[in-house]
Amino acid sequence: MRRIAAALCRHFVITVASFVIAVTAAADPSSGAPHNLLTNADLSRGSGNSCDGWRTDAWILSPTATNFAWIAPDEGHPGQLEVDTMHDNDARWSQTLSLSGGWYRISVWARSEDVLPYFTGANISVLEDGIVSADLRGNQPWQQLVLYLKIPPYGADIDVALRLGGYTNLTRGRAFFHDPEVIRIDAPPAGATHVYDLGEIRKTEAGGPIGSRWTLYATFLVLAVMAAIGWRLLLIDQPAQAPQSVPIPAGAPISVMQRKRRKKKSERRG
Repeated sequence: MRRIAAALCRHFVITVASFVIAVTAAADPSSGAPHNLLTNADLSRGSGNSCDGWRTDAWILSPTATNFAWIAPDEGHPGQLEVDTMHDNDARWSQTLSLSGGWYRISVWARSEDVLPYFTGANISVLEDGIVSADLRGNQPWQQLVLYLKIPPYGADIDVALRLGGYTNLTRGRAFFHDPEVIRIDAPPAGATHVYDLGEIRKTEAGGPIGSRWTLYATFLVLAVMAAIGWRLLLIDQPAQAPQSVPIPAGAPISVMQRKRRKKKSERRG
């Protein structure tokens, strides 16, 4: 009986320990699957046509241009976001993230209906200087769209967009999205496409000279001195103006001297 009781006790302890380890692993993102950084990433929470954590935006903000819809999960189907554009537009569902430095994989499952073939179709993108995945045009079944983004060491805020269209690429049609994902990775896989470095992109966007703070102060000081010298030279070189005679308006009273002068002129002419 003692042996049986001891065996049962050991079995109970092992079962409890396994359960605790499993719960801990599920609670710790670093121990299992990568952690999705998006809020409401499964698109399961919302109300009406609003989806928690996501906002709508477009180049043309008009109900006659684009309709946005949230499709709640139903009978095993995941939650979805829809963009239905009737007139040429660049429309999207988006969410802002604050990311630390490193590499990230940004993806979504998407399909398209009657999207124009000429311009950028359904895609996932970051709203900054052409950071975009492959896109779906025409009528396409569910496909996963992926891009890779490197965040500079000091971190950055980005806007992730589930999008139909793009900058200077206004289009129309319908796009559907589910299971968007932003996860941290060590590096993009070999041969990956749609790879972007946000730090380099922002350097290019900034343009202009880049220098230290003291050079900026020195530049302002030189400009101020030059302006002062120029103003001084302008005052020195300005010639003195001779007094100008003031014309006498018609009908004004004439002095005695003016009458005498007029009389002499008339006598000379005579």
